[in-house]
Amino acid sequence: MRKRAAVLCGAAAVVVAGALTAVPAGASPSPAAEALPAAKPAWKKCATTDHPTLQCASLKVPLDHANPGGRQITLALSRVPHTAKTYQGPLLVNPGGPGGSGLTLAPFVASSLPKKVAAQYDVIGFDPRGVGRSTPALNCRPDHFAPVRPDSVPSTGEIERANLDRVRSFAENCGKKYASVLPYIDTLSAVRDLDLIRRAVGAPKLNYFGYSYGTYLGAVYAKLYPERVRRLVLDSVVDPTGVWYDNNLTQDQAFNDRHRALMAWIAKHDATYRLGTDPARVEARWYAMRAALAKKPAGGKVGPSELEDTFMPGGYYNGYWPYLAKAFAAYVKDHDAEPLVETYENFGAVDAAGGNGYSVYTAVQCRDAYWPRDWHEWRSDNWSAYRKAPFMTWNNAWYNAPCAFWPTRSRGPVNVANGQLPPVLLFQATDDAATPYQGGAMMHALLGGSRLVVEEGGGNHGITLSGNACLDKHLAAYLADGTVPRGTGAVDAVCEALPDPKPLSAKVGTGTAHGSTLHGLLGFRG
Repeated sequence: MRKRAAVLCGAAAVVVAGALTAVPAGASPSPAAEALPAAKPAWKKCATTDHPTLQCASLKVPLDHANPGGRQITLALSRVPHTAKTYQGPLLVNPGGPGGSGLTLAPFVASSLPKKVAAQYDVIGFDPRGVGRSTPALNCRPDHFAPVRPDSVPSTGEIERANLDRVRSFAENCGKKYASVLPYIDTLSAVRDLDLIRRAVGAPKLNYFGYSYGTYLGAVYAKLYPERVRRLVLDSVVDPTGVWYDNNLTQDQAFNDRHRALMAWIAKHDATYRLGTDPARVEARWYAMRAALAKKPAGGKVGPSELEDTFMPGGYYNGYWPYLAKAFAAYVKDHDAEPLVETYENFGAVDAAGGNGYSVYTAVQCRDAYWPRDWHEWRSDNWSAYRKAPFMTWNNAWYNAPCAFWPTRSRGPVNVANGQLPPVLLFQATDDAATPYQGGAMMHALLGGSRLVVEEGGGNHGITLSGNACLDKHLAAYLADGTVPRGTGAVDAVCEALPDPKPLSAKVGTGTAHGSTLHGLLGFRG
């Protein structure tokens, strides 16, 4: 692993030297916006049984930060206030996405960190612009993921046209409903919102903790406002040089590898699932199940695309594996579709919050970076990826394909290379599918003085505050007093991954649990 990390970091250095573009126009702080006084949030109690000190507020921010006196939108905020005499300022937390709600992440982080550490911060969550309780909240087409969708694999012209009509319709609906808003739903606008939150709470500098897409958000904030960064934690790191089309193609192979890890786990536990001891045979039975669902969707809800939606969360978190395996075995061995339908409803189905999250996801990604507008390029690239990685390639392609038809222009991604920061702490699992390992290595190379903590053999996405005491020790030490590990190579510290889960007991049903609290908060696709 250390050799692998060194190779990847060496490749990153080449990119730093020659391939990154400058920060795009408009990606600098806005003097006009910074001249305006920042309103202070009016915090009110919104306590829950588990979080009795939780507070909530809202904050008005400009829709267009270049026109701070123009139309205002509202951000929803949550806070667990500090209780210690030693106060280290606000710790803003973000679960990723883009499109993830951070309101419930704040109390989770505050309750998961060591009490002495959490007590020194105001842990602040927020719904980014367009998300959740912030207004306006986007929902471009509420029925976009209604089952049964066309097969994701465009094996015929008819299937391809059906999928193209679907994604084109989503883009058109978004343009019609939110024409005045979409040009300002992007990472740069969200970064300026972060700085307004900082100003509103009266902090000279910001502490920030982001997962997944939240790592890119944090890195872009650090690029625009390096002198305002105090502590910066990035967990499951986006490759900032692949934003966003290339990153999605890179994901395809990583998700395929993770799906095969699930197949191998099922084979290992053949005494429970009775699907065979050969991982390749188990995988063949999974694809046979997919083919059968293409002919007759389970319960009228789970066709091949919905099956991929159901199993895709297993690429994010192995705690879901026992539920997925149980449903798989019931369908194949017992000809019982009910557990599969239930597992789809628990893990794969998209509710109203998911529709909002997806609308913001597409709005941000399509606006953030250049996407091919010629569908022939998408077709060629994704068929090439599919031949090596059939599990999620086309499902992933259609998830992002509205960007081929998006009604707003795209801007270039931000070059986050930065040598002006205090030590930044990065966490990365070696086998993460959603943000593959090279993303962490690349960010480590781009952020001078950063420290990289690697979870060796880990395949989960979002690895701190999820049960690994070794990782959490590094996180707590950094937030407590800025302590960072000091390695001698490309990696500064290594923690061993936790063991894979065991099969469910006979008493546990498919819908009983959704894995750890963290992975429920982070969601999927981000």
